[in-house]
Amino acid sequence: MPTILFFISSGLFLGWSVGAKDAANVFGTAVGARMIRFTTAAMICSVFVIIGAVISGGGAAGTLGKLGSIHTMAGAFTVAMAAGVTLFFMAKWGIPVSTSQAIVGAIIGWNIFSHISTDYHVLTTIVSTWLICPLLAMIFSIIIFFIAKFCLANVRINILRLDSYTRFGLILAGAFGSYSLGANNIGNVMGVFVSTALFHDINLGSSVVITRVDQLFFLGGLAIAVGVFTYSKKVIHTVGTGIYQLSPMAALIAVFSSSLVLFLFASQDLHDWLIRYNLPAIPLVPVSSSQAIVGAIFGIGIAKGGRDLKFSTLGKIGIGWVVTPLMAALLSYVSLYFVQNVFLSKVN
Repeated sequence: MPTILFFISSGLFLGWSVGAKDAANVFGTAVGARMIRFTTAAMICSVFVIIGAVISGGGAAGTLGKLGSIHTMAGAFTVAMAAGVTLFFMAKWGIPVSTSQAIVGAIIGWNIFSHISTDYHVLTTIVSTWLICPLLAMIFSIIIFFIAKFCLANVRINILRLDSYTRFGLILAGAFGSYSLGANNIGNVMGVFVSTALFHDINLGSSVVITRVDQLFFLGGLAIAVGVFTYSKKVIHTVGTGIYQLSPMAALIAVFSSSLVLFLFASQDLHDWLIRYNLPAIPLVPVSSSQAIVGAIFGIGIAKGGRDLKFSTLGKIGIGWVVTPLMAALLSYVSLYFVQNVFLSKVN
């Protein structure tokens, strides 16, 4: 057990890094608009992240396994650590970057080190979502913004009641976003450990089984929750106020739009339903909640005329999105060399 905990510690660190930066993506706008206190947001986010990770985390996690299936504990430990360190420095610099980009970069670093060819079809599918995700969130937020504007113009609601409805809506949207965050990003956090024999299934009865994957995802969800509470305030500030100053209603639209995108890319049921009726299926890919919320906020800025968009912050975020996979790949490659040749551990 101590050996298992040591090797999984990098995955827990990666989960902590996800919580440190991605809580901002579901509650940053609400906290920035001063509609919800940070402590309340952190509690709601933590609970629903864990639920989403355990119940719906399996779909997106499978795609990463196709990109690079790591069968050794030392290899999985090193890859997850490289991604986690990359995210830690990005969070320290206040840049909301993509967990998906970090872990994909780290896996490619492992592929290069192990002389294993990368499945470019899978890689293209994943990379395409880095563009589709923020664009889709932007489109959703623009459409929902004008629908909300039309409804508010034609329905008389007392301002205090509207404030109460908005606050409640932000809580619901944040809970939905946290669930989607856990479902979508747990593959990034624990996906590299799925092929390793870290845990065994637990049989609680004739029909109740806690699988080893469920155990991994639960621990990963807990790690994300700890990251939410301990280190997410700085990125929450960047997302909540650094790109575009949002009204409470605009914050609700941004959170709901980004959460909807995360859900679409993580829902196994929706994926299967579309295939059943011969419709184009949305790929089950761990997309970036950071990219989704940035796209949603950008869409609201465009819908309002784009006058107050802070392009300097957007430029800083864009640079972070480019640097993240490159940094993770390089760090993964160097770390794997160090672990194999200094600690004499098998990494592939």
